[in-house]
Amino acid sequence: MSADPMSRPPVRREAPEPSRTERKAQLEARIEQQRIDILVEASRYREASRPIDEGWQTLMRFKAPLYALGGVLLLKSARHPNSLLRVVKRLAAGGLLLRRARRILR
Repeated sequence: MSADPMSRPPVRREAPEPSRTERKAQLEARIEQQRIDILVEASRYREASRPIDEGWQTLMRFKAPLYALGGVLLLKSARHPNSLLRVVKRLAAGGLLLRRARRILR
């Protein structure tokens, strides 16, 4: 074996570990950034789900009348099942026409 200095692996000098206060400061900065990211994402989520929430609130405003209407339709269907089917078909057709009219007007 030769004692050639070129054949020896280079000596690795590790970077000194950060002090405890430096590490704490890094962790606190990381936590603060994560908090900011969470706030931004929560805001995006609320903005994206706003139409759904508004639709749900509108539906909940009319909850009692919808229950009453459902009860009346249930009573009518028990007495005359064919007339209820006719009414449902007409309501469905009217809803589709309304949706098409909205699309055309846009």
